[in-house]
Amino acid sequence: MIKVLLLFLLLIAGIVLGPMLAGHQGYVLIQTDNYNVETSVTGLVIILILTMVVLFAIEWVLRRVFRTGARTRGWFVGRKSSRARKQTKAALLKLAEGDYQQVEKLMLKNADHAEQPVVNYLLAAEAAQQRGDEIRANQHLERAAELADNDQLPVEITRVRLQLTRNENHAARHGVDKLLEISPRHPEVLRLAEMAYVRTGAWGSLLDILPAMDKAQIGDEAHRLALQQQAWIGLMDQAMAEQGNDGLKTWWKNQSRKTRHETVLQVAMAEHLIECDDHDAAQEIILDGLKRQYDERLILLMPRLKSGNPEQLEKALRQQIKTQGDRPLLYSTLGQLLMKHGEWQQACEAFREAIKQRPDAFDYAWLADCLDKLHNPEEAALMRRDGLLLTLQNNPNS
Repeated sequence: MIKVLLLFLLLIAGIVLGPMLAGHQGYVLIQTDNYNVETSVTGLVIILILTMVVLFAIEWVLRRVFRTGARTRGWFVGRKSSRARKQTKAALLKLAEGDYQQVEKLMLKNADHAEQPVVNYLLAAEAAQQRGDEIRANQHLERAAELADNDQLPVEITRVRLQLTRNENHAARHGVDKLLEISPRHPEVLRLAEMAYVRTGAWGSLLDILPAMDKAQIGDEAHRLALQQQAWIGLMDQAMAEQGNDGLKTWWKNQSRKTRHETVLQVAMAEHLIECDDHDAAQEIILDGLKRQYDERLILLMPRLKSGNPEQLEKALRQQIKTQGDRPLLYSTLGQLLMKHGEWQQACEAFREAIKQRPDAFDYAWLADCLDKLHNPEEAALMRRDGLLLTLQNNPNS
């Protein structure tokens, strides 16, 4: 606008001053080595005005040309972005269908012009991995890492997920450890950490993330409790494998009282001690557990004990019968213990009581053995027959 106004003012000045200077035009000489240019002052002014008009016209043309080029480039870029959006939507539909080859193909088309190119390359990497093409999966992952700049968290999460898919469990664990330093409460990081720690037997690390899993509501309470128990038992296995029975008992003593009073862990610890042939220590844990809480899993371990003091076990069972009432498992277990040191008559009474409450093929067989020891073969044969009939009733297809 200013340029047009300036040109307009020059034209007016020429029109006004031209006649005034008509008789006093003056003389202008431009001299070079080979040429002399002569003109009047009025002619020079007209030439300058025309020159400015030509320059303005050239500028206008160039500006229109470059503006058209920018619009053209913008049109092409917008077209690619629009196509990228359509192809990404189509890829997501193919993902739902499980067509991973098409997912990878569509995600990569115009991926650099997509709204979130990093997401496109990450999904393409997972699709390639699902097809079993690890090389292409790694290529897409590296391209995503280049585009992600400082936001590498989604890239590293995808990397760990792919490593777990390939059963590269120790590499995944290393990646998970770094992710937990960056984002210790991220739900997906915690899910991946659970998988990596379980697969590599990193039971201590698994116990460390359980509070964060609870806050992030990863799985239900039963799932987290099962993980906790699995981790404790895993630590028992490690202690027994590395240091034997003494190391196992030392590890148990170093645990908190709350941990040692967990029935599931008491059962597991007693089983480990029995495996180490330390029956007295196992009996101590079983009896301590029963004093606090009745649990059939502890009762079931009693017949496996080779205790030097079976009277304590029998006393504990009789006490449980008084407090818990008539339970067939208690009578059956008592009968088995009495059989071990030849108390055949008392064992018969215990087995009869167990069978009265709940007929069981094993109890019939043990009762028959006791009757044989008491020189009562007729009744023993009858008990074996009843046990066989019960087995056939429970297993009609056998």
